[in-house]
Amino acid sequence: MDELMAILTELRPDVEFEGNTELIDAGELDSFDIVSLVGELCDTFDIEIGAEEIVPENFNSVEAMLALVERLQED
Repeated sequence: MDELMAILTELRPDVEFEGNTELIDAGELDSFDIVSLVGELCDTFDIEIGAEEIVPENFNSVEAMLALVERLQED
């Protein structure tokens, strides 16, 4: 969780990530942020995030992103 929060804070220091469940839906993160975030997550956690995984449900909250990472690490 700490690594994920560090990535998010570096990417968008102006966004309050804790408790926010509408990061995509509310426009807090845009498509450019997601592209950067996907690259960072893949590098940091040694995972592959396929195009089918890049949906708002997987990036609307820190918890959703963490669940995505954990699920992909298990595969």
